[in-house]
Amino acid sequence: MRKSRPLLMMLAALLLASPATAAESTVKAGIEAWQRGEHASAVAIWRPLANKNDADALFNLGQAYRLGLGVKLDLATAQGYFDRAARLGHLDAQTSLGLLLFQNGNRIAAMRWLKSAAERGEPRALLIYGTALFNGDGIERDTVKAYAYVSRAAAQGLAPAKDTLAQMDELIPLSERQKGVAMAVSAVKPPETTKASPPKIPAQKKKEAADLPKPAPAAAAAGGWRVQLGAFGQRAAAEALFRKLSSGAPLAGKQSYLVPAGAVTRLQVGPFESRAAATAACATLSARGQPCFPVAGR
Repeated sequence: MRKSRPLLMMLAALLLASPATAAESTVKAGIEAWQRGEHASAVAIWRPLANKNDADALFNLGQAYRLGLGVKLDLATAQGYFDRAARLGHLDAQTSLGLLLFQNGNRIAAMRWLKSAAERGEPRALLIYGTALFNGDGIERDTVKAYAYVSRAAAQGLAPAKDTLAQMDELIPLSERQKGVAMAVSAVKPPETTKASPPKIPAQKKKEAADLPKPAPAAAAAGGWRVQLGAFGQRAAAEALFRKLSSGAPLAGKQSYLVPAGAVTRLQVGPFESRAAATAACATLSARGQPCFPVAGR
């Protein structure tokens, strides 16, 4: 079969919070404060809980630093909180840590955490780790297991996983897909949840990642930075996605780059002046459900 390499997806990840009086210093109180738009208060509630190794508080503080709401945006601090929560077994933290490590180029550590979360049924981790298995990206290539993982993510309703599965249908022989489905069915169990759901930001108050405080710009690689939105078996599909997204922020005024990669075409968009700018654009797109990760321009 053709050794093509579709999508290496980055989804990215969402909300958080915490604050209030000592009497109501609970995870739930922090979430409620966050939902009222009291981000700094929310963070104040989460801190003492995080100091006591409450996994939900650690995760939500990581989210606060990742988004730059209630605190100054600081991805290194966010990673530290995600790491502490992940080591306590927090499922969303394991996924978020894996995604952040992947974005920062630490793929070995990223895949370790994403594999752990995928084995526990987390849909984003299933998609990303499954795609890495298909590509042989830092791990041994296994198309049967890749199809099983992505199938499980798609079965949970994750739209990007459904798109990826459709691409795999064109690239993986039927016999291997059937083995993958059987493997997925045998592995399926109800997805795990944490004791407190990540706080939800009301749509009318959601702050675009492009508007958040940004770290000092890193030196741009030659040709600037781009964001990669996927890999497609047909060039026309990549062109269609760019037309769909190019009229709005953060891609308005940017140019598409259609990069051949074996039997697939990678869609990249840019240029962005720095990795930080490309990462912020990806955060915005990921929050809308569009897989994305930054890449250095050629």
